[in-house]
Amino acid sequence: MGSPLISSIGEAQRKRIERRYPMKVVDVPMWQQWARFRFSVIGELLSSPPDKGRLHKAIDRLARKNYRHPIDPDRQIRIGRSTIERWYYKAKSADDPIAALGRKIRSDAGLRWSMSQSLLDALKSQYEHNRRWNVQLHYDNLVALAQEKPHLKPVPSYKTVLRCMRDNGWVRVLEPAKPSAGQKQAADRLQRREVRGFEVAYVHGLWHLDFHQAKIRILDASGKWHRPVALAILDDHCRLCCHLQLYLAETAECLIHGLTQAFLKRGLPRALMTDNGAAMLAEETRRGLERLGIHHDTTLPYSPYQNGKQEAFWGVLESRLMELLRGVDNLKLSFVNQATQAWVEQDYHRRQHSEIGSTPLERMLNGHDVSRKPPKTDLLRLAFTRRIRRTPRRSDATVTVDGIRYELPHRFAHLQSVVLRSPGWDKSFMTLVDPDTDAPLACLLPQDKVKNASGRRKTIQSDDHVAPTSQSFNDPMPALLRKWLADYAATGLPPAYLPKEEITHE
Repeated sequence: MGSPLISSIGEAQRKRIERRYPMKVVDVPMWQQWARFRFSVIGELLSSPPDKGRLHKAIDRLARKNYRHPIDPDRQIRIGRSTIERWYYKAKSADDPIAALGRKIRSDAGLRWSMSQSLLDALKSQYEHNRRWNVQLHYDNLVALAQEKPHLKPVPSYKTVLRCMRDNGWVRVLEPAKPSAGQKQAADRLQRREVRGFEVAYVHGLWHLDFHQAKIRILDASGKWHRPVALAILDDHCRLCCHLQLYLAETAECLIHGLTQAFLKRGLPRALMTDNGAAMLAEETRRGLERLGIHHDTTLPYSPYQNGKQEAFWGVLESRLMELLRGVDNLKLSFVNQATQAWVEQDYHRRQHSEIGSTPLERMLNGHDVSRKPPKTDLLRLAFTRRIRRTPRRSDATVTVDGIRYELPHRFAHLQSVVLRSPGWDKSFMTLVDPDTDAPLACLLPQDKVKNASGRRKTIQSDDHVAPTSQSFNDPMPALLRKWLADYAATGLPPAYLPKEEITHE
């Protein structure tokens, strides 16, 4: 074979990769990986800004740390003081810190040295059988293998092999080993370490989020009894309850349902602390917080002392509200949530808090607010979704996700690849987004073959179009309903909470 050829990672190469590895989807662009890494470095400075005159000391401490390279996990790097300081001021004043910290795309981005298909297959087989090898060992063995089998030549450079393995997700996997005596001793020291109370200096600098199984029983519409779970979101500085709502299950769907309401009511915090529950670590939750520029901290396993403010709140909730509700017969979820909102606003927010020496409402009004304005509702909804890439079917302009076929609008039928956004629990529609900016383009509904059989085919036109909103698939709102909504908005009273159906997606 001749010398390696330069080829662009475009549609042709991407289709070849997807045919060979149909389950592999490159979700996060390179610039976004770097942006997330930079945000993780300065996240603590944004969530809890140092006092005047202490910024340089905090930056010096961060500059002395070793960080794992965002692209090469086996590589440790350090960040200079001036670089950290530049990142901090750039993200501090930005509405979208992640986008502000992103690298500029090079003019020659997408150009790669190619390798033969036979050599790529050999490298893939080698990795599948030797996942503990590092990249250097893979490369050296590949060179030796090509000496034995001349049809595999030529072997490209080490950097080309490294880049190929990164692009395909072939990373080194180390099998867990038995902990040594030193590791056991370190774990024991961690359990015995000194515990200190803490408090951030600014309102909305840090939120606490947690679920709690309430000590009451409620009756659903089908006549079944349930032990509901309460979702509470507290501000660390002022102890304000940003949102409190009860659900029938502890799922990522319920978590995001309540968290987005807190964002709309209070704005975006700088950081969020949770435990390691499945709902907190779900892909939709983690990706949504990253897209919104919110630093996500998790407590150590089996360490409730790290979230003591939340545990204290559960005690107040059970001793006051739940005690009153236990005397009510045949409780319904809607009534419990109405009572919950009334208790938060009329009792909890206005009672003296022993730790802060004032009411949560007073401390919030007198504190320095570092929250950010939340995005529009449609963009906020899209933040907590998974990102899916598909190749449309040319015959009928459809894409298939989780066994369901969705129809593309005809103006997008020519695309070789599309990017979709959707939460894992809601398959009623998909949102088509721009692959570079994630801006919503259209709403995709499941294919209805019966409707298509009886409907009249539209004449294809090439005139300009305007991208529909995420609500374009809804029927026109009745006039009476519009009047009711307008009359309620005129009162100036926001809704206490957004009710959720009692049947949850498992």
